[in-house]
Amino acid sequence: MDTNFDPVSLEEIVTRALREDVGDGDVTTEWTLAPDAEARARFEAGQAGILSGLYPACLTFREVDPGLEFRALLTDGDKVEPGQPIAEVRGAAGSLLTAERTALNFMRHLSGIASMTRQYVDAVRNTGARIVDTRKTTPGLRDLEKRAVLHGGGENHRHGLFDMVLIKDNHIAAAGGIAAAVRRCRSHMKQAGRRYDIEVETSGLDQVEEAVRSGADWIMLDNMSDVEMRTAVGRIRALTAADRSIVVEASGAITLKRLEVIAKTGVDVISVGALTHSAPALDISLNVITSA
Repeated sequence: MDTNFDPVSLEEIVTRALREDVGDGDVTTEWTLAPDAEARARFEAGQAGILSGLYPACLTFREVDPGLEFRALLTDGDKVEPGQPIAEVRGAAGSLLTAERTALNFMRHLSGIASMTRQYVDAVRNTGARIVDTRKTTPGLRDLEKRAVLHGGGENHRHGLFDMVLIKDNHIAAAGGIAAAVRRCRSHMKQAGRRYDIEVETSGLDQVEEAVRSGADWIMLDNMSDVEMRTAVGRIRALTAADRSIVVEASGAITLKRLEVIAKTGVDVISVGALTHSAPALDISLNVITSA
């Protein structure tokens, strides 16, 4: 079970999720079960996929009732098959059922991201290209969703606006061009005594060449055709000095069907926003298997 999260942030996420679901009480559970009822329940996969979200689910049960016992049978990143047991939880039946939906929501959503990521990673295996995520995440859930991408075998791009410079089309227009934007960024970094990678979004070969000459560390090829990307990669490599390395990223209109062709254009990374904004939930259920 992956516990590599900021504990304070994760507790806040779990608490907020429970607050919106439970409100001032789970009336159905309170009115249908005896106060001393005990139960044991098991998470099971309803379809094949990649598991993620065990720890948020575990914390959900602990938040509702510290006396509940959660036991993971698998690890985040493991492949699951239909009917395969994932985890068990036991203790007060009322507490277990109150936490059920929130725990499932975390596990199903995050496993869906991990499963979709694995599909994309498998599609470019042995091509040399890497699959990375974007900032197109559910507000408030970025840490969880980016961990799910890692569980699926992908990689994280920048986490937010604070850890990398990414000069996009609107920055270029407002700054007066790529060279001017990069120059200002370098100046600010020098003044602050800090170093950030600078990535430039490009939409054509003229911008690609300007980005190389401006000293960009990363160059994004945005919404280019396969032929345009292949040409752009060749131009970047030809213009790059032997002692300099530029990371080339393909972005925009990335589909599973196009993926292998894109990877073979020579790009280093392929960013896929759909991993976090459009992954369907993985079918996972929680079933009570014994009661007292």
